[in-house]
Amino acid sequence: MTSRSLRTTARTSSEARAVARTQTLLPGKDGIGTVRRTTLPGGLRVVTETLPSVRSATFGIWAHVGSRDETPTLNGATHYLEHLLFKGTRERSALDISAAIDAVGGEMNAFTAKEYTCYYARVLDTDLPLAIDVVCDMLTGSLILAEDVDAERGVILEEIAMTEDDPGDVVHDLFARTMFGDTPLGRPVLGTVDTINALTRDQIARFYRKHYDPTHLVVAAAGNVDHATVVRLVRRAFEKAGALTRTDAVPLAPRDGRRAIRTAGRVEVAARRTEQAHVVLGMPGLARTDERRWALGVLNTALGGGMSSRLFQEVREKRGLAYSVYSYTSGFADCGLFGVYAGCRPSQVHDVLGICRDELDRVAAEGLTDDEIARAIGQLSGSTVLGLEDTGALMNRIGKSELCWGDQMSVDDMLARIAAVTPDDVRAVASELLGQRPSLAVIGPLKDKQADRLHTAVS
Repeated sequence: MTSRSLRTTARTSSEARAVARTQTLLPGKDGIGTVRRTTLPGGLRVVTETLPSVRSATFGIWAHVGSRDETPTLNGATHYLEHLLFKGTRERSALDISAAIDAVGGEMNAFTAKEYTCYYARVLDTDLPLAIDVVCDMLTGSLILAEDVDAERGVILEEIAMTEDDPGDVVHDLFARTMFGDTPLGRPVLGTVDTINALTRDQIARFYRKHYDPTHLVVAAAGNVDHATVVRLVRRAFEKAGALTRTDAVPLAPRDGRRAIRTAGRVEVAARRTEQAHVVLGMPGLARTDERRWALGVLNTALGGGMSSRLFQEVREKRGLAYSVYSYTSGFADCGLFGVYAGCRPSQVHDVLGICRDELDRVAAEGLTDDEIARAIGQLSGSTVLGLEDTGALMNRIGKSELCWGDQMSVDDMLARIAAVTPDDVRAVASELLGQRPSLAVIGPLKDKQADRLHTAVS
């Protein structure tokens, strides 16, 4: 992205600085855990969480773009672009980018999801200015050269091939297609061999200019960081690229809307010569903004979230039919999924599906016991806190919260929401969601008669 493409209205530096706004979103205790937000000219948001007791810092930039923003011909462009931003800028080559972070013992990476993309670096606190400079340069100064597009095409095709070799991963893409069909949410984040081979440099460059405007970005930093210093360094990096010249720009609001998933009883089978059959049985879930998500989290934990869960006990411990069996939820801006995964011998697939379906029906009709709910609340509360023990997790939390919700929730508030879930709350969510007719995705070496029988699992 050139300075010219980022510059829309010429403004002086003093005019730009006059519109920066800073808020304390979560006060913390004695300055520890304080979360602040500054909105810079150009609509760029910077959020930080300060933890003076650690010696590391994680810096990330979240982009309001994911694979659901792609047209069919652009499927895979978001992830392709993620790769290309590491290939060089006006100031740094690809080697310079990686060597700068390696030289200080840091780590740098990125990930692409259905609704967002994140680039991040984790370093010692003293090396945070370097991390900010490198990551901001990548986001604002990428060259996207034709030769890099062609070279990286092979890398992405290898990544697709690597993923295809893991049916335990592919089955989740197959389940998404089963539930969403040929829509952006139903297509794979990586794209397909055909779409990746067809993408051109100009298509990717246009996608970059459209979705990496400062109004679409959230900068997040967590650890031993000073908010004012982070803001100053980020502002300097973006101003150098000519990206903060629009004083009237407004940050892009979180996604909203309501999408109804009406699929029921659909079965997708991919025949492969694998040692196991990989299955996902599931139905529509809840959007990530739905207040019932706390009850769903408790339900999911009790049903298939650990070794004491119903599915683990019934399928693995009592019958020994699978090594891996669990339930999960996926929440998007306007819809969601609830799924149960199991990997088992092909000859046992119908028994495993029968047990899973019986447990879903039983919980939908009868709910969970008080003991199961209490245990799930404790497990979910503990895992929530333990999952925020490093600066990378904290950066992910505040960055994603700003991008997807537009606000922040303290850990204490999260724990209070979980603790407030009642048996009636769980029973209501279970009845509504698990009472739906499920759909099914299966990958494995199933014979024709076995595949035909799979429809009984969703009838």
